[in-house]
Amino acid sequence: MKTVPDYFGSMVFDDRVMRATLSAEVYRSLKRTIDRGAQLDSSVANAVADAMKNWAVSKGATHYTHWFQPLTGITAEKHDSFISPSPDGGVIMEFSGKELIKGEPDASSFPSGGLRATFEARGYTAWDPTSYAFIKDKTLCIPTAFCSYGGEALDKKTPLLRSMEALNRQAMRILKLFGHTDVKCVRTSVGPEQEYFLVDKELFDKRKDLVYTGRTLFGAKPPKGQELDDHYFGVIKPRVAEYMADLNEELWKLGVLAKTEHNEVAPAQHELAPIFSTTNIATDHNQLTMEIMQKVALKHGLVCLLHEKPFAGVNGSGKHNNWSLATDKGVNLLTPGETPYENAQFLLFLCAVLKAVDDYQDLLRIAVATAGNDHRLGANEAPPAVLSVFLGDELTAVLDAIENDLPYNGTGKKLLKLGVDVLPLFVKDNTDRNRTSPFAFTGNKFEFRMLGSANSIACANIMLNSAVAESLKIYADRLEKAEDFSSTLHEMIKKTIKDHKKIIFNGNGYDEAWIKEATEKRGLLNYRTTPDCMPHLLDEKNVEMLTAHKVYSESELKSRCEIMLENYNKAVLIEASTMVSMAEKEIIPAIEKYAASLAEAALKKKALIPELECAAEKESVKTLSCLADRAAEGVKELKDSLTGLVGRNTEETAYAIRDAVLPAMSRLRAVADEAETKTAKEYWPFPTYGDLLFSVK
Repeated sequence: MKTVPDYFGSMVFDDRVMRATLSAEVYRSLKRTIDRGAQLDSSVANAVADAMKNWAVSKGATHYTHWFQPLTGITAEKHDSFISPSPDGGVIMEFSGKELIKGEPDASSFPSGGLRATFEARGYTAWDPTSYAFIKDKTLCIPTAFCSYGGEALDKKTPLLRSMEALNRQAMRILKLFGHTDVKCVRTSVGPEQEYFLVDKELFDKRKDLVYTGRTLFGAKPPKGQELDDHYFGVIKPRVAEYMADLNEELWKLGVLAKTEHNEVAPAQHELAPIFSTTNIATDHNQLTMEIMQKVALKHGLVCLLHEKPFAGVNGSGKHNNWSLATDKGVNLLTPGETPYENAQFLLFLCAVLKAVDDYQDLLRIAVATAGNDHRLGANEAPPAVLSVFLGDELTAVLDAIENDLPYNGTGKKLLKLGVDVLPLFVKDNTDRNRTSPFAFTGNKFEFRMLGSANSIACANIMLNSAVAESLKIYADRLEKAEDFSSTLHEMIKKTIKDHKKIIFNGNGYDEAWIKEATEKRGLLNYRTTPDCMPHLLDEKNVEMLTAHKVYSESELKSRCEIMLENYNKAVLIEASTMVSMAEKEIIPAIEKYAASLAEAALKKKALIPELECAAEKESVKTLSCLADRAAEGVKELKDSLTGLVGRNTEETAYAIRDAVLPAMSRLRAVADEAETKTAKEYWPFPTYGDLLFSVK
């Protein structure tokens, strides 16, 4: 029987395979490309392509694809076979370096936000050698970037790679000032925790809202939800355990470091967490994880729901983005260290993150903005839409002491002069965790908790990397010109703490009092919806920063703003149309049918026993008839709100959806959910919340 080490990464063209299949010279050249970004010459590319093809064919692969991440939020692939005709009428298996390095998928049908016209079809995919190729469904998948004929990024990977390079460039300037001349690069790493729901496929197929939108648009609260907290970390049910075992095996074959699995808070909700990996690889792996989750679920007669809020009244699903940065020597730059020298360096990088989160609250909120996530943020199971940073009491006290030149108790009442005194030794768990914080320091990393479960983690990490790069650039510009490095460093950190301490909050992020304090006293931003925040992507300060670091061009930013608002509009309009259809074709007829059955039953009873008043039946019929009428009125209101969108541009449509369509949807749902509680189960047209949340055993 094969053990996990035997088959882990068996479908990945990883370093082990490259060492075994490439000549020493080709391997060294490829490693220089991977580790240092050196250009790959054509002879090396051909050798790599041939080895990759031979390995893939030996594993049963017949096709290859450039696997990329367009602005749809999911992955894309166009399959080409390895076969080429031979003179004798047969075929040979071929794959060239040119085919490895560059592909040409049609770019016209992917979202471009105006970067491409429909008739401008040409687009290019370019191999990302830092992310290993893998085999999926008998196809060699080559991770690539995707750009237009004119070079504009049409994907999420290209800006991510640019942001990683921007951060590397500025971090290296800082490390050079601290004397780290042996460091070759600084990489960000991420471990995204993935939450999801599992429901029975037969029940899923009976609900058009789940089929079309991924979430329930109607549904009364069942007698039992998550009140008893009995699902969280509880015993995993046999059917779910079998699913998790198969999921792990498939992910491990693809080299995805799936590590932790458990039941989450809501019934039918679960979580999978991987080990940290370099950010672009972690992004690739998370996209793969979401795809494999859904495929494996179907094999078990289940459906994996990745929507951020598939059920009202119970927790939604997030994706915690655990972010850190380290040198190629393995030094985590967010670890305090044990010497004054290391302390100062740690505090500088810590302050860079604080400054970045405060200065670019809007970009971090924009990075997680979707129609689905708007339902989740601030809903008492997720962080609020207000950005704040949790540091814990001890580290906050250290910063307070530095800011005010006051003694710090943890160091024997000494003043903390950077480069002189040693900070207390911070162990990984030196403080309690704060599950309500949007952005929490957890020992040697930051946990960005605002991402929705269906989000690509690329967007959040692009903005986070870029904002931190900007902070480090400001620091490096000043420190490189400083006459007294230690003094300038100390004063700069003091100023950062003073200017940005308003972003630090260690309390309960769910408390309404905090939201009031954050917005009214501290001046923090509170963008509750996607239309509220998305236009701010084009604010002058944001465009200036992102273009200066060459993460986006101005035209690319305009395209992203347009695409994200379009996605928001389309998602909600699909939901609204689905609600109208379900209400008209299923819910209202069901209410009326049940009311008619009660009226008929009352008439029969009256015929048998004339003196009976049948008061209960009459009252129920009256209530149901009223609910049917109110539902019909709700449908009309919703239709009218949709008609009002005609002729509006993308931004105006988004505001109208926020202000008119969503409230109309909410009112229609309230009526339908009340009707569900008063309609006999056998008349209700689709599975209830109780059916969906508790059916998987």
